[in-house]
Amino acid sequence: MPRVFRFILTALLGWAALPLSGAEPSSGRRPNVVIILADDLRPDTLGYAGHPFVRTPEIDRLANRGAVFTRATCSYPICFVSRSEMFSGRVLLGAGRGAVKFDPAWTLWPEQMKRAGWHTVYSGKWHVTGSPAAAGFVATAGLYSGGGAGNVPLTVAVTPTGREVTGYRGWTFKNEKGQPLPELGVGLTPETDGIMTDRAVEFLRRGSDQPFFLQVNFTAPHDPLLWPPGEHATREPRDIPLPANFRPEHPFDTGNIGGRDESIVPAPRGQEDVQKEWALYLRQVENLDLQVGRIVRALEEAGQLARTIIVFTSDHGLALGSHGLMGKQNQYEHTINVPLVLAGPGIPAGKRFAAQCYLRDLYPTICDLTGVPVPASVQALSLVPVLRGERTEVRDAIFGYFTDTQRMMRDAAGWKLIWYPAQQKYQLFNVTADPNELRDLAGEPAQQGRLTGMKAGLGDWQRQYDDPLFANRPKSDSSAR
Repeated sequence: MPRVFRFILTALLGWAALPLSGAEPSSGRRPNVVIILADDLRPDTLGYAGHPFVRTPEIDRLANRGAVFTRATCSYPICFVSRSEMFSGRVLLGAGRGAVKFDPAWTLWPEQMKRAGWHTVYSGKWHVTGSPAAAGFVATAGLYSGGGAGNVPLTVAVTPTGREVTGYRGWTFKNEKGQPLPELGVGLTPETDGIMTDRAVEFLRRGSDQPFFLQVNFTAPHDPLLWPPGEHATREPRDIPLPANFRPEHPFDTGNIGGRDESIVPAPRGQEDVQKEWALYLRQVENLDLQVGRIVRALEEAGQLARTIIVFTSDHGLALGSHGLMGKQNQYEHTINVPLVLAGPGIPAGKRFAAQCYLRDLYPTICDLTGVPVPASVQALSLVPVLRGERTEVRDAIFGYFTDTQRMMRDAAGWKLIWYPAQQKYQLFNVTADPNELRDLAGEPAQQGRLTGMKAGLGDWQRQYDDPLFANRPKSDSSAR
């Protein structure tokens, strides 16, 4: 069906045309939308994903009453680029290490929801260009952003593992006029995510005459890793199992060897040091789970839960010792994959979908679920055909990228190619058979045909999106398509 006709049909039928999970809303009001975004959350560190140590009953409950996409990806594993892709619904291939500028011709997601009649509210970490108002949010509730500390020192300067705090330095909460509130803490504190939840819950309790679009952006479990309020070590770090692909250091420079994330625990990394970080990380995940539960209960108490679409996800994952890396600036599964849970009107309950998708696909998906037209500037694809059982995939492959140092292609069968241009190096994995990516097959004679084909597929995608690196590909990789 041509896109324009699909938009018209969706607008006419709206969310009521879709199968519902749970109780049906008691009025004809269009559904609310609540987006809950974690930061640096690996998809394998949740209870429903089978982690043997962490306890996340609230997120697990949300997953059981909704749908989980088990192969969701971020495509660009850096906070500000990943979030910018979500807002714009676009491929931001030219993004580098600085701020991402939004083209005025693009209609951003919150702006589109506002135009369609939703009351748009932003809570928590702001890490894209501009301001919430410029992106389409009419109000803020617990806005947390860079700057505003003045001469006030960091509230927490050293982590429980004795490491200097290098992340979120100088960040403060802001009131609705944008004025800093350093009295709530400078930099990340144990209370930061709880304050964000407090403000989001206050909004939910006030209610709204319009359907609302609320985005809550937590900092957990991003570093600096701190114990939750009033807590200290309750578990022996040595009891925490490290990932099967833990290594003391990576065998070559992926393009971020000197990055801030990699210096938190310098390489080569000892198992005990990384276990101490994991102890804090998993406790942050559990505290994040508590905050999610508070938001869900506030919706229930306000009588809004049955008419609210809830999305839980993260901007990207994290290495935390996997493959000898600490940060997220890589294309391995633990980093490019993200948890993705959708629950509420239009979402089938108790489903698991293996369809490959991007975070930016949430923009057209929520538009389709709420009957809002998808702007022409959006390049992402709606996942509604998957939710309805009409398709098992919306694309044959997904692609990842980081600065000019990494490109990646993963097909629907689980074959994955990573290219490191500066190193003139390729890796080839079968993540279906080898989910920890421990066996690089790029050098195996039996896989040379597959390797050539995937190089060509990656080249086609680079050419489609005008990748500046396309012209610098090795001549042997050139595609004749």
